Amino acid sequence: MKKKAVFIIAKHEFRDEEYQVPKEILSAAGIEVVTASTTTGEAIGKLGLKVRPDLLVADIKSDDYGAIVFVGGGGSAQYFADPAVHALARQFAEAGKVVAAICIAPVILARAGLLKGRRATVYPDGIPELEKAGAVYTGQSVERDGQIITGNGPEAAEAFGREIVDQFATA
Repeated sequence: MKKKAVFIIAKHEFRDEEYQVPKEILSAAGIEVVTASTTTGEAIGKLGLKVRPDLLVADIKSDDYGAIVFVGGGGSAQYFADPAVHALARQFAEAGKVVAAICIAPVILARAGLLKGRRATVYPDGIPELEKAGAVYTGQSVERDGQIITGNGPEAAEAFGREIVDQFATA
């Protein structure tokens, strides 16, 4: 079966490069990338990138993918208190699949209860959220603890994408 990853972006204000760069890296490695959001209409990045998501977040089936990737940017806050998204992240984690988040999006994983006792990184604004959830904040640009991968911002997008590909290779 072909390896597939689902990227979750916000309807507005996702970080363009945190979506584009890892997507290109995964695609170049032969991993099919599907994009999901709360709309299948146009989603617009902070820097103006326009993306038409392939499916709704509500329609994601964890059995169809080897990884779930939460793209950061201020818009990702729409998922911070979303119990269905938290349950989805936990389904991927419980199945031993790659669960990744970059920039402020690791807050989603923290609130889903996935970072307790785990090494993780996040955009500086999210440090208190990770610590409150019991994560071990490392300050690294990219951190991997088991199948969970976190990145701290746009500058980490390339290393974040490569780490996801590496984790796929060992899965």
